[in-house]
Amino acid sequence: MPEIDFYPQHMEDFVFDEARKQYGVVVFYNSHTATPGNGQNWGDREMYASIKELGETEQGIFILHHAIVAWPKWQLWSNIVGIQDRSGVDGYTDQTIHIEVSNKEHHITRGLTPFGIVDETYAMNDAGEGSDVLLTTDHPKSMKTIAWTRQYKNARVFCYQSGHDNQAYTNPNFRKVVARGIHWLAGRT
Repeated sequence: MPEIDFYPQHMEDFVFDEARKQYGVVVFYNSHTATPGNGQNWGDREMYASIKELGETEQGIFILHHAIVAWPKWQLWSNIVGIQDRSGVDGYTDQTIHIEVSNKEHHITRGLTPFGIVDETYAMNDAGEGSDVLLTTDHPKSMKTIAWTRQYKNARVFCYQSGHDNQAYTNPNFRKVVARGIHWLAGRT
């Protein structure tokens, strides 16, 4: 993506990398289930500490696809994502989804028109209070909110339910939303 430098890291590497504090935007695509901080797994306490630091600065936080359902019982992550009850999630792959633009004035969605995408859906609760919903669907096997922004402490947050596999990543509208989301999170709008 033009003008975006990516540095992918496994979550366990990210939490031990002090350079993570210098990134303009952090993108989470993880699907961890065990709540960190109990010391039962290697790096668990460091993961808890690094996630707890989020929002202390204006570093953008991008929650992409799997990461929306990560740590389903962790209140801190629920507060960042903006969905208080993320339990009981059902996922459905290879769904043909019609996406509507619900906020046509936001930088991320400005000029976008409704589009179709083949992707995995999550049947779960929608983004809650304090969220600015950007994209929606009426697909029966999906949550209604597909993309939303919010504020978490000092940081902008962008959550995008799409992004399971290559079917999504080759979709030009998906790529446009991701790129614009990163630019918005980095304050480049």
